[in-house]
Amino acid sequence: MRQYATGMVWGEGPRWHDGALWLSDTQGTRLWTDASGEWCSIGLDSPSNGLWFLPDGRLVGAMTHERRVGQWENGQWRSYVDLDGIAAGPLGDMIGDAHGNLYVDDVAFNAAAGEAPVPGRIILVRSGRSAVVAAGDVEFPNGLALIDGGLTLVVAQTAARCLTAFDVLADGTLGGRRTYADLAALVGPAARPDGLWPAEHGVWVATTSAQAIVRVGEGRIHETVSTAPLLPIACCLRDDGALIATVADTRGAPLIDAVKSRTVTTSVVVITTNEQP
Repeated sequence: MRQYATGMVWGEGPRWHDGALWLSDTQGTRLWTDASGEWCSIGLDSPSNGLWFLPDGRLVGAMTHERRVGQWENGQWRSYVDLDGIAAGPLGDMIGDAHGNLYVDDVAFNAAAGEAPVPGRIILVRSGRSAVVAAGDVEFPNGLALIDGGLTLVVAQTAARCLTAFDVLADGTLGGRRTYADLAALVGPAARPDGLWPAEHGVWVATTSAQAIVRVGEGRIHETVSTAPLLPIACCLRDDGALIATVADTRGAPLIDAVKSRTVTTSVVVITTNEQP
């Protein structure tokens, strides 16, 4: 691993676009990028979580506590679509397809505030900005990835320690639900999947407390990259195929304690993998 950047509290949704990295600091309430040539942050009134670039290049973000998707414009998040009538919130990761449709995690309960867990959903925001529930009964939905040419959506169920796959139906909603990878069995009971990214023959998954980023296919492991003693949060691929990951340092404390006490820090690393050309 080679260090790329530092300064974040909790780095989510890394995205590489036009030679620059963008990511959300959900705990630091900042948006970070080196699009200007220098790694810097912009303070926000309310944190974004999952980020995505639409086919026309616009940056959109799932606004964690606002039940809306924002569009980045003139240094702030302006409204792209209001999800107040459909999302229970808070919102998590977000990805999109080649047609401009977005898939957004509706976590449905606030774990940090001590709310009791309830099933979450995946919300589909169509390119025309209408929104529907694409899939329900997802246990703490987290990382999302479209694979198989957009025909399959994989979601990380953090609390269930597994990845679940759905068929993407003709109308964009999700069906054919099945277990894609039982990470508790494949990686170990410490695996709590967070960010995902499409990979050769599967997906890359950041396993947080298992201290590894793993390339998995349906029911099997292809490659494991240790990040110990750091906890990987999320990942993406750079244009040259290098894997970029956000990794958390809890200084030996349990993850939830470090997050609550604000003693956790995040850095960005570049990782050489067997998949990289």
